[in-house]
Amino acid sequence: MEGTEVRKLAALEDTHWWYRERRHLLGRMIDGVAPGRALDIGAAGGGNTRVLRSAGWSVAALEYGEDGAQVAAERGLAVLRADATALPVADGALDLVVAFDVLEHILDHDAAVQEVHRVLAPGGRFLVAVPADPNLWSEHDVAVDHVRRYTRTTLRGVLERGGFDVTSMTSWNVLLRPVVALRRRTSSGSDLEEIHPVVNAGLRAVVAVERYLPVKAMPGVTLMVEARRRD
Repeated sequence: MEGTEVRKLAALEDTHWWYRERRHLLGRMIDGVAPGRALDIGAAGGGNTRVLRSAGWSVAALEYGEDGAQVAAERGLAVLRADATALPVADGALDLVVAFDVLEHILDHDAAVQEVHRVLAPGGRFLVAVPADPNLWSEHDVAVDHVRRYTRTTLRGVLERGGFDVTSMTSWNVLLRPVVALRRRTSSGSDLEEIHPVVNAGLRAVVAVERYLPVKAMPGVTLMVEARRRD
């Protein structure tokens, strides 16, 4: 992702409905899990890193680009700058790895998943979020340097090839999928932009309703996975 997009994301993520709800979902995914050593790959502004830190995890943010690493450091986070296919972490050193909106940027996503497997301890957890459905491909994906969108089959395949057992795979942003699909047909760039506070609050209310509805098996905009290292 270009440096300008990283800084735009960092400026938006504290208040933007998409990122706020995603932080809530991450909090639910780690709820009840004893804190340990964690790595947040592709941390950008560090919103998810801060969720982990607040929950008691010893966590570092990992960023490939200089801008992302600098933003995370400016926010007081421990930062590693490296490629996700060559993590500067010892074998079996981690209990948890988070990679939200990361794999879709990496040409060799198999190598990245295998690296995560290497650095996780036996039974370690891998939390993943990726953009769903190639039919939603648009100029937004091009602007933020995506190389693919995933189906349930392709995402499960790369994780299982890399040595993981998928324990949960759910769709997210299901209710707003028709709106996203319509917007993406006419988009000419990234969706990372500031929106009116009233619209922001309305969208957050809609997406928050999904917490309580049986829609997680339906097509959405994002796929979210919990997986465990297979030994």
